[in-house]
Amino acid sequence: MARAIWSGSISFGLLNVPVRMYSAVARRNIALREIRASDSSRIKHRRVAEGTDEEVPYDEIIKAYELTPGQYVPLTKDEMAALAPEKTRAIEVQDFVDLDEIDPIYFDSPYYLGPADGAEKAYSLLAKAMQASGKVAIAHFVLRNKENLAAIRSDGKVLTLTTMRFADEVVPVDELEILPEKAQKPAKREQEMAEQLIDSLSTAFKPQAYKDDYREQLLALIERKAEGKEIVASEAEAPQATKAPDLMAALEASIAAVADKGTKPVKKARKKAAAKAKAKKSPAGPPKKAASRAKAKTK
Repeated sequence: MARAIWSGSISFGLLNVPVRMYSAVARRNIALREIRASDSSRIKHRRVAEGTDEEVPYDEIIKAYELTPGQYVPLTKDEMAALAPEKTRAIEVQDFVDLDEIDPIYFDSPYYLGPADGAEKAYSLLAKAMQASGKVAIAHFVLRNKENLAAIRSDGKVLTLTTMRFADEVVPVDELEILPEKAQKPAKREQEMAEQLIDSLSTAFKPQAYKDDYREQLLALIERKAEGKEIVASEAEAPQATKAPDLMAALEASIAAVADKGTKPVKKARKKAAAKAKAKKSPAGPPKKAASRAKAKTK
């Protein structure tokens, strides 16, 4: 049974609903240690003063803001504590908004909110009212000495809270050089085929269908090495961007692959198209040699 990591109440108007907060995600990261390759000795990191080998005790370390390189404004622990947000136990709702008005770029970490003992009726009332309204509550609350902005949603039974980034934490697109000044406009036929491809690949969202391939491969590698098997590293080529003259051909091949056998052959079609393009640039001999070397590596 998961334990609550925070308890307080949702507060708006004159209504207070006592709740408990639970983490909504279980991190599946693989913990790796640092060791010395020669004898597997564990590596320990020490806090040392710059330019010396002197280790600094934790109670002598304070925070500081760097004005210019080497010039700092020191901030004592008492000064930092005085500025810390008030440790209230209230999730204070400020507004109710439509979910589709919130750009997903603002969302951060998700949590579940459950009712505290004796607050089941008030909790259920709020959950059902929010679902019926179709609105999302925007609120402030303090977690781990940090003030947070959050969005509270309801499916009619359970409330979820997702912490959000403040507006000044999101980099405006116009500050980035993402798009060239003179962007090439796609031809009408190209856009129609791109839309057709998107439509043919569209489906209902099923979270279970998506897996962390890197994590699974890393676990498999660890298992093979633990069993004493020899590992041969293979180099993966970076994907090449589809050039403008090849857009129509790539779109046509992709749509044909989806229509013929479903979505899986699309990756094969991409690889085949990439190999074909590469073969055009190179003489007939080298690709065969490269293939034989790759085959030898897998043996």
